[in-house]
Amino acid sequence: MNYDDVEDWLGTLQEQICDGLVETARERPFREKRWNREAGGGGITRVLEGGAVIEKAAVNFSAVSGEGLPAAASAARPALAGRSFRAAGVSVIVHPRNPYAPTSHFNVRCFMAEKTGDPPVWWFGGGFDLTPYYGFEADCLHWHRTAREACLPFGEDLYPRYKKWCDEYFFLPHRGEARGIGGLFFDDYDAGGDWERAVGFARSIGDHYPRAYLPILKRRIHHSWGRRERAFQLYRRGRYVEFNLVYDRGTLFGLQSGGRTESILASLPPEVRWRYDWHPESGTPEARLTDHFLQPRDWLG
Repeated sequence: MNYDDVEDWLGTLQEQICDGLVETARERPFREKRWNREAGGGGITRVLEGGAVIEKAAVNFSAVSGEGLPAAASAARPALAGRSFRAAGVSVIVHPRNPYAPTSHFNVRCFMAEKTGDPPVWWFGGGFDLTPYYGFEADCLHWHRTAREACLPFGEDLYPRYKKWCDEYFFLPHRGEARGIGGLFFDDYDAGGDWERAVGFARSIGDHYPRAYLPILKRRIHHSWGRRERAFQLYRRGRYVEFNLVYDRGTLFGLQSGGRTESILASLPPEVRWRYDWHPESGTPEARLTDHFLQPRDWLG
């Protein structure tokens, strides 16, 4: 599989994830917007919003190119700054309407940095993470078991390593708390220079995301809820917005590389609420989210 084949696979993955969400939630099809970028490349943005089950979901595909690798992509490899690049990826965010159904995020991407006279430098990045508002042990166990299954064929060390990286990455320093219960996060992955193995790992992450999320979504969308749960969901969504706009590498890369702003910010929830210096009452399900579920742990230990 060459780079062009990776782009084709990512386009197919976008369709498969959209189909899985529509079938599970019994929603109408996604709206689609195809866009082009003056500097090179473009993408397909697919958005579903206002549904009975899915309040908002964005499943985006992009394949862009340019003459100078943006700072957000070269931070870990400063020697590559200024090289021409090609980058392709799929990014997914799902915000269910039911507060008992967690938000989920997934992305996988491939970068190729090139310079005349030098061999290309390439790597993969991505992962998936889960952000519940009301926690369930069964959901956390299923999520992390599936994450481990995605990694095992490529090395027993990958799940614990990328699970730890996910815990560290999806953390809000100014709040002193995790965004969710984690999952997998990896970047600069090249399998020691083995292109086919690296592609296989990226495909495994893409294949396992629907297996990890759709059963949880299906299990929680019929849970009864009211104003209290909705208010807490909107309050906790504020943490999601804070992370995406301040820390997220994908958001920064998209904006720095001249991507389509509407597509980049499609990951944000449609409704959110901030409350001044508010804390849930001790012993409540709302307090248990931060006291128990958002504490990094070895879920499979």
